[in-house]
Amino acid sequence: MDRSLYSRYVEILKEELVPAMGCTEPIAVAYAGALARKTLGTMPERVVLTVSGNIIKNVKSVIVPHTGGRKGLVTAVMAGICYGDADKELEVLSDATEEELSRLDEAIGGTDVTVIESDNNYIFDIWAEVFCGTDSAAVRIVDRHTNVVLIQRNGEILKEEKLPESTAPAADEDVLSIAGIVEFADTVDVADIRETLDRQIGYNMAIAETGIREEHGAAIGRILMRAYGGSIQNRAKAWAAAGSDARMSGCELPVIINSGSGNQGITASVPVILYARECGASDDLLYRALAVSNLVTIHLKRGIGSLSAYCGATSAGAGAGCGICYLYGGRMDEISHTVVNALAINSGMICDGAKASCAAKIASAVEAGLLGWQMYAHDSQFYGGDGIVIKGVENTIQAVSRIARDGMKSTDKEIIQIMLGEQ
Repeated sequence: MDRSLYSRYVEILKEELVPAMGCTEPIAVAYAGALARKTLGTMPERVVLTVSGNIIKNVKSVIVPHTGGRKGLVTAVMAGICYGDADKELEVLSDATEEELSRLDEAIGGTDVTVIESDNNYIFDIWAEVFCGTDSAAVRIVDRHTNVVLIQRNGEILKEEKLPESTAPAADEDVLSIAGIVEFADTVDVADIRETLDRQIGYNMAIAETGIREEHGAAIGRILMRAYGGSIQNRAKAWAAAGSDARMSGCELPVIINSGSGNQGITASVPVILYARECGASDDLLYRALAVSNLVTIHLKRGIGSLSAYCGATSAGAGAGCGICYLYGGRMDEISHTVVNALAINSGMICDGAKASCAAKIASAVEAGLLGWQMYAHDSQFYGGDGIVIKGVENTIQAVSRIARDGMKSTDKEIIQIMLGEQ
């Protein structure tokens, strides 16, 4: 494999597979709040939080960790302001103490907080402004959860980055391909990715086990185990769902995210790990299969964008199916058909924000990935011309990206209006 391309694939895994505590949208809001307060230098008297509709959608119904079970934008930004450590980015609330937590209600009650929906075209946009007396500070995050494009204090710009194009695909979209991913997995020096993937294995299996062991949210993972038993196919769905059960309910364990999402990180990893253990795969093979799963997920998401009306678990479930296919000897041909089959099955599943039902969507996405793999293993497939399927795996990926990024824009607006109770 070309050495520069090889290095970029390693970098992509390290950049994307990073730790986060809690659902990443409210945590990004908390991060913006923590950074704004740090810039201001004192506790603010007034806060103005301006966010895009997709941020509203993904923060509305999910519990923010280290807040005593609270939900919502005001909770997220004030938790970051009160006791967030901005240097920890997506683990911004991880060091909260009980004493600090007890002051959150008082801080929320004593601070004038205004939340505004932004009117620009950025799907991911967080702008936190804080005021105390004559002093002010502002922080803006656009496009990605830690992509700080503006920091200012009393009107003085301390940091400013060029705003990304609102509808342009990610810069690395042309770097990733199914053929390149399979070649990378076959040839990678596992030492280059071991630390990144060991952390994913440890973190994501821990939260999945917590969701299986304890009652969280809608308990989708536990219900799947009780209802359908302990087969590997069911455990793959149940444990991935259980990780989301725990995470959406404010579990204070970190996860390793993929494409900015903890649910996608769990979905792309936990089923592959369970299948590897079931078939007795070596550590070396597991790392290579996880590289496939994670990179396929990233590839599918790059053309869609960080947030949309299209449920990201669909991409991660397809990625998991590809990783499992690789474990069982599948390579370019088998993995390409697994992707196409899985996308044909589940594309169109909507994202209506982060909340308990995400766990059930994860189970559905993993099922689609597994079915996509098994279809080709049993000499069945979807062909070009079958609905949105176009001959050639990359063509189908581009078609789905177009549907999710462009075609579902109006769907996204309707979802947000319904969630906010607007007519």
